[in-house]
Amino acid sequence: VKTADQQRALVIEGAALRHILGDEVLEEMIFAVASGCDSVIACRVSPKQKALLVRLVRNYVNPTPVTLAIGDGANDVGMIQEAHVGVGISGLEGQQAVNSSDFAIAQFRYLEELVLIHG
Repeated sequence: VKTADQQRALVIEGAALRHILGDEVLEEMIFAVASGCDSVIACRVSPKQKALLVRLVRNYVNPTPVTLAIGDGANDVGMIQEAHVGVGISGLEGQQAVNSSDFAIAQFRYLEELVLIHG
């Protein structure tokens, strides 16, 4: 049971996701756990896993949230395209993320203004 002053986060790694994704029962379990968390962080995930995570959020979370994906390279394109809103960050990894996004920013630090001021 979570009290008002507690915050929970789920951190999941790509190798663990490999065992979960594609198994409907495990997918439902992980989303049940994730729904009780304030944040979910996925690290060391493949481009395909990134896109699939966004798709699963859209399919399993009710009511369906507006999803936002932020990326800076070609490995983020699928995730950006799966999300309702995609933000590409231009930089050293090329322009693929920017070209496939709804919004483009020059640096990650501009994200705060984009989200908080422009919505």
